[in-house]
Amino acid sequence: MGNNFFSSAQVSKQILVVEDDYDIGDIVDNYLKKNGFQVVRATNGKQAIEIHAKQHIDLVILDVKLPILNGWEVLNHIRQSKQTPVIMLTALDQEIDKVTALRIGADDFVVKPFNPNEIIARVEAVLRRSMFSSQSKAQIITFRSIEINTETLSVYIVEENSKILLNLTLTEFKIITLMSQAPYKVFTRSELMNHCLPDGDALERTVDSHISKLRRKLEDHHQTNLLINVRGVGYRLGQNDEK
Repeated sequence: MGNNFFSSAQVSKQILVVEDDYDIGDIVDNYLKKNGFQVVRATNGKQAIEIHAKQHIDLVILDVKLPILNGWEVLNHIRQSKQTPVIMLTALDQEIDKVTALRIGADDFVVKPFNPNEIIARVEAVLRRSMFSSQSKAQIITFRSIEINTETLSVYIVEENSKILLNLTLTEFKIITLMSQAPYKVFTRSELMNHCLPDGDALERTVDSHISKLRRKLEDHHQTNLLINVRGVGYRLGQNDEK
């Protein structure tokens, strides 16, 4: 398969494959290497966390059901330190599992059994989004106490004597960045989905899960009444009377 966009760049991309089923792990490993990626393997959650902490990893393919620490625990641990893109592998073809993956901080998900070419397509799509974001010119966007750096993909709460880094997923970052560029504008769920959600995630109500998680993170730092639900339409950033 292989996308020409990555033909020269992806050889340096290192993928951590976390899968305790050796046969599945071997299939993913072989297809990634055939498409020019470097691969590191882990077979349990503890090992995955240790590798992620010690090595430069460009993307993680993470199974949900793992020994020692499960995939959700590994994902939570990764999100406490880095914004490494994560694609979850799940054997449960259930909507709740997909929503949970995105809510906790996954950038995409693939349901088993899968076509190995789908894995490659998802990896390339997630890396493409990440690459475009990191190569964009640095821009600082501010709204109220929020400060966004589009080069480092960082969002801070700036207070009088402190600057606090928010622990956001890539999707949450894209939502707050998009909305902060047009405060008070009402964004429909379709707009947010098309601009901010992973490829193939066609559930508009999944937007609600991302917004809810983002709102809680903001409120944890006393940033209230920021993400406003406009009934029957979508969401806006800030109240109209703040203009």
